[in-house]
Amino acid sequence: MADHPTAIVAEDETLLRNALVERLHATWPQLRIVAECEDGASALEALAEHTPDVAFLDIRMPGLTGLDVAAAAAETSPRTQIVFATAYDQYAIDAFERGAVDYLLKPITAERLAATVQRLQARTGNNEAATLAALLARLGAAPAAAPTTPPLTWLTASNGRETQLILVDDVAYFRADNKYTTVVTADGEALLRTPIKDLLGMLDAARFKQIHRSTIVNLKAIAGITRDDSGRGTVRLKARPETLTVSAPYMALFKHM
Repeated sequence: MADHPTAIVAEDETLLRNALVERLHATWPQLRIVAECEDGASALEALAEHTPDVAFLDIRMPGLTGLDVAAAAAETSPRTQIVFATAYDQYAIDAFERGAVDYLLKPITAERLAATVQRLQARTGNNEAATLAALLARLGAAPAAAPTTPPLTWLTASNGRETQLILVDDVAYFRADNKYTTVVTADGEALLRTPIKDLLGMLDAARFKQIHRSTIVNLKAIAGITRDDSGRGTVRLKARPETLTVSAPYMALFKHM
């Protein structure tokens, strides 16, 4: 690892993120933190932009989870070593201890962080992609904790002076619109007074995927996806004439589609 290694930190809780960054500065002064991310989407983009030596990823983030980001990292930044911050049960911790990544159990102690830093410094910095993939497969097979609230079924949006009740299943995609979000269906558009970042955590993660910092698409509305030479993708929709751009970092999430 270089004399001045780089890292990103992804944690949606601001206080926890700040505390981890502060402890990393104290424990590993040579480490340069190139991005502090409050969600999985910004972590994915930071990985693609910086290809850091280490990524500290909170597992449970709204929208793209730490597991999603780690799975994409094998393609977007294969040299990055992954460290998960987790409050997971023993099943997942057993999987971590057999895998090519490290983990920090919340609440993170200074002693545990120091041990993790020592292990990271001793490694060559080359992740074993196959081992990481196997680890993520095991974690994916673990029983998922029940969500605190069920995903949205209906949306209340406005179209001029009219208020519309929209079935979430009918949404083709969501597009960021300043502090609000535009809801696009086969029949037209309406405005939702919720920022797209907040909306992502309310949707069914199995149905709705972020494909760009400003776009969330309904997988059932996709007719096809193509990739260009730059690594970006284009989504064709079943019931809409326009196409949607998939940022290059997000294409890794669609490699099995």
